[in-house]
Amino acid sequence: MRIRKGDTVKIMKGKDRGKTGPILRVDVSAMKVVVEGLNRFKKHVRPRKQGEKGQIVEIARPLPIANVQLVCPSCNKTVRVGFEVKDGVKKRYCKKCKNILEK
Repeated sequence: MRIRKGDTVKIMKGKDRGKTGPILRVDVSAMKVVVEGLNRFKKHVRPRKQGEKGQIVEIARPLPIANVQLVCPSCNKTVRVGFEVKDGVKKRYCKKCKNILEK
């Protein structure tokens, strides 16, 4: 997977197009990501206890991974990710500025 939890991404498609934010969760099997504070929808919640009122809460829905693009922390542009192996360790790098993306 080229995008990981904690990476900053820019949304390329959808209602929040052009906005950026860090990734909270990555679902590898469904190929979806949840971006903090973006792609939020309202959900109606029924009352659970006697006398409690129902409410409307906002939840973050997952986005397809194809609809987001990684933002490089050094060159601050949306970039593609490459991989290289050095000393037996696989590392990600920015294809524009060749900077290593590991934390």
